[in-house]
Amino acid sequence: MKAYLLDPVIARYVFEHSTPPDPLLERLEKESAEATGEDAAKQISPDQGGFLTMITQIVAPTVAVEVGTFTGYSSVCIARGLSGGRLHCFDVSEEWTSMARRYWQDAGVADRVTLTLGPALETLAAFDETIDLAFLDADKENYPGYYELLISRMRPGGLLIVDNTLRRGHVADPAHDEATTAHIRRFNERVVKDPRVTVYMLPVADGMTMIRKR
Repeated sequence: MKAYLLDPVIARYVFEHSTPPDPLLERLEKESAEATGEDAAKQISPDQGGFLTMITQIVAPTVAVEVGTFTGYSSVCIARGLSGGRLHCFDVSEEWTSMARRYWQDAGVADRVTLTLGPALETLAAFDETIDLAFLDADKENYPGYYELLISRMRPGGLLIVDNTLRRGHVADPAHDEATTAHIRRFNERVVKDPRVTVYMLPVADGMTMIRKR
């Protein structure tokens, strides 16, 4: 469980009083960690997964989009929340998404997921459907570009969820000026000033920002 911003005791209490991940997600988390090494940090945490499933159930999207699929944890969670909709996943790695494909099959959601491989700034630009719900968890330096592509295709009232927006709290400390933190800090400042949207940042895991198009 990622709990960079919570006291460990409180984090454990929150986890114990939330619906836990099922065995399939536990297996995916374990296999992903073993297969990807340090890159396993790219995977969302179980509490985020449950949150994504619930949000998807509430929004009831016809068209959902994920930018940054990795090994499939978040896409399984989103796809499970769909009721008649479709999830379009965009990622650059055939290696990691091969695991995602396998778990989509195991979870029984493969028939509602479409995967497009390639640089997402290019593949998203060719996507012409109206988006109801989107989840962004990809390379941070390109967050602004992904944001524009997603918001411009989103219906009024649509919801975009962006991961890692607190960067372990470093974004609030000017002493932290490493590249990734700087990219996220600039992105956060840009979004909160965008008149097209309303924004609420949640201190969940490494920070999740909810962005609703007006």
